[in-house]
Amino acid sequence: MSQLSATRSNAPARRRPRRRRRPRGRRLLLLAALGLGVWLSRGLWKPSLPPPQLIFVLGGDVARERVAAELARRDGLPVIVSGGSNPEYAHWLFRHRGLDDSRVRLDYRATDTLSNFTSVVDDLKLAKIRHMLLITSSDHMDRALLVGRLVAGSRGIALTPVEVPCGERCVPEDWRKVWGDGLRAGLWLLTGRDLRDWAAARFGPLLEGLQGR
Repeated sequence: MSQLSATRSNAPARRRPRRRRRPRGRRLLLLAALGLGVWLSRGLWKPSLPPPQLIFVLGGDVARERVAAELARRDGLPVIVSGGSNPEYAHWLFRHRGLDDSRVRLDYRATDTLSNFTSVVDDLKLAKIRHMLLITSSDHMDRALLVGRLVAGSRGIALTPVEVPCGERCVPEDWRKVWGDGLRAGLWLLTGRDLRDWAAARFGPLLEGLQGR
């Protein structure tokens, strides 16, 4: 009996067969293929967009407001101007193009491209806006579209760009400025706050004190 137990104790332990792991690259490839399939089939499951319901103008150049006025007169659409020219001139411009004040909203809460969208996007959602024309200068459109598609897109609002030529006045924007605002927009989606303003309020006095030394 003791010999039998000794024989059992000396017998080599059986190793469990190892499960073969799928290469990580294959998993990534499968995920990419799945994502591509979803994107290609979006026309089957994503509801089609309605025609544009609104003209949204980013302030900074009165030429943008003039283009918006012409489009509004042609297509019969209402207009929101965010951070545009003074109200006296803006109302005169739109009235001169045949638009009464009820079709034009002048909003002056925005201070930059990000707040152009964050200041009005919830109002637009409540108004059931799903598609709007975005008007800004050609050298500003890349940044405006990136920010707008994040912020407005989070509320189910699609944007169709309408570029206003800026000619010799064009100043191409650096990619760091474009993607920096894109990062701010992404953080706004996560936190509901513009973290640049938060950082300025929190650390601005400290930085000013250090610069004064």
